[in-house]
Amino acid sequence: MSPKLSPEHMIARRARILDAARWCFLNFGFSRTSMGDIAQRAGISRTLLYRGFKDKEDLFMQVFDDWMLSRLPLALEAVRAPGSRRERLFAVCRRVLLEPWSEMEAAPMSSEFLDVCQGLSPEVAGRHRACLLECLNRVFDDPEVALVFLLALEGLIEDKPRLDVLGRRVRILVDHFTADGT
Repeated sequence: MSPKLSPEHMIARRARILDAARWCFLNFGFSRTSMGDIAQRAGISRTLLYRGFKDKEDLFMQVFDDWMLSRLPLALEAVRAPGSRRERLFAVCRRVLLEPWSEMEAAPMSSEFLDVCQGLSPEVAGRHRACLLECLNRVFDDPEVALVFLLALEGLIEDKPRLDVLGRRVRILVDHFTADGT
């Protein structure tokens, strides 16, 4: 019988698995990634991988959920930070869009990543969107303006731009929505 692992060890192993899986999905694509690829990259057995994740779809959804939702506390922190509305809004966009995009941009299969998430689990994508909308509403204090900003923000990535282009687009959008100087 194997020794019981500490909760800290279990958390660290899960993080290692999710990081390995994200790398595989971004570099090989969803369809070409196998559970064996992920297990090998994480340094564990496939059997151990299947103990924590039902199948590749389940693992993919947990990767997306963990990666994107883990960014939302940072976005909420940016909302509460001192500074103008413009500064806080750009900080939120940096946390939830620009920073993850920087990792995705360099990966060969990144264009597939978000599409697969929408197809496999609109609930996870919807949860991420709702949390982001809550952050934006706290910045704008107006649900309609927050929704219009979110829709515009989503449109900025439609053509899968390079990070520098996306950064300029976000800056233009933020400047437009905070044109009153706040």
